[in-house]
Amino acid sequence: MKVVTGKKGIWIAFLLFLTFFKMVMLSGCANIIPPSGGPRDSLPPVLINASPKDSALHFKSNRITLTFNEYVDLQDVQQNLLFTPSFENVPLITAKLRTIDIKLRDSLQPNTTYVFNFGNALRDVNEGNILRNFRYVFSTGSYLDSLQLTGRVLLAENGKVDTTLIIVLHKDLTDSAVANKRPVYATRLDSSGRFTFQNLPKDTFAIYAIGDAGIVRRYTSSSQAFAFYDTTVISGSDKPILLYAYKETTGPATKSATASRTAAPTEKRLKFTPNLSSSQQDLLNDLTLTFERPLRNFDSTKLSLATDSTFKPDTGYTASLDTSKKVIHIKAAWKEGTLYHLIIDKDFAEDTLARKLLKTDTLSFTTRKRSDYGSLKLRIRNMDTTQNPILQFVQNDLVVFSAPIKSGNFSQLLFLPGDYDLRILYDKNNNGKWDPGHFFGTKKQPELVVPIKQKITIKPNWDNEFERSL
Repeated sequence: MKVVTGKKGIWIAFLLFLTFFKMVMLSGCANIIPPSGGPRDSLPPVLINASPKDSALHFKSNRITLTFNEYVDLQDVQQNLLFTPSFENVPLITAKLRTIDIKLRDSLQPNTTYVFNFGNALRDVNEGNILRNFRYVFSTGSYLDSLQLTGRVLLAENGKVDTTLIIVLHKDLTDSAVANKRPVYATRLDSSGRFTFQNLPKDTFAIYAIGDAGIVRRYTSSSQAFAFYDTTVISGSDKPILLYAYKETTGPATKSATASRTAAPTEKRLKFTPNLSSSQQDLLNDLTLTFERPLRNFDSTKLSLATDSTFKPDTGYTASLDTSKKVIHIKAAWKEGTLYHLIIDKDFAEDTLARKLLKTDTLSFTTRKRSDYGSLKLRIRNMDTTQNPILQFVQNDLVVFSAPIKSGNFSQLLFLPGDYDLRILYDKNNNGKWDPGHFFGTKKQPELVVPIKQKITIKPNWDNEFERSL
């Protein structure tokens, strides 16, 4: 093989190198990846400076500046921000670029520890990452108060948690203080209904839980959720505090209800809703007709119940109007798998807007078969049988069936299939229903409902047996 030397060889080698370099560059260009914006910022803001510093002693300033590592914003400040002890004149708080500025408008109390808890109000501007429960603390004295109070709040009617409740402490131990005065200390509930007061001085307090408290945090309406403790509490105590919240009365009508009342007079026909499911009547319950407005006239003789295609009259039934005058109950010894007809005369009823049926109507339905049901045997353990326990069957947060269960055992031959949550109502006054509490005057605690953790599933045409514990 002939070897190329000299200048000619060097030139050939250069051309080969240049060709190889172009191939590499072209290959690289074909796979160029455009630069990305980087990973999404998922971190909340970080405090990098506080003036005066956090946990400062002998505090004398009337302005606080908090500086963060990125642009910050405040949202829903009134619902989130808690100052303790409370101020008569709420501090002015503004957010600008990376700083939060707090201007105090009250004179500070001597030898007092102050806590600003921002809740979920403080977040970054770009991604909205929340700096949860950010706290700024200072003392006008020579030390920071360090005592705590902890506890939990549950809803008495169902044993659940309402995280919107505010827990408050009053130094004024008179009952009227919760309605007339701003509390000294306030805190929130976590997702499990637990609360913690921090940086408290040694003192005795009355403790309450209040719903819809607003910025004044007072109990001013019996339609507010409310809870009270039977005794005073002392900061630093390790005694568990358990509050049970209730609403003594229901609140005002909603906007949608008001709108429907306004529009109702334009509809001249009387309307009602039967409690049938897929045109089937439950063997165990009444047939009910529910009306939009109360009835001012009702004639039960103008209702007629008949069976099968021959319309044979059924005389073994009764029809009555309940105390609300909005629901008619039709009681009958229902026969399984039977076709029924409810013949409704056009003049059988008239509501308070003078609406009546435009013509005689017929409601046809079929009763369920016994095989559509399952039998049920249920045993509840660890139950206090001295407090008149009532077993509640719950679907979609509504009690659909209840029965006394004093022995801890419940059985029923026919029970409607489905998934049920279970609760125990301790019916102290033995009136068959849950009763709320009442604070002013009587200081009566609400009756308690204890949920059972494990639900049950009742199958049709099946012997269903369960054992559960509180």
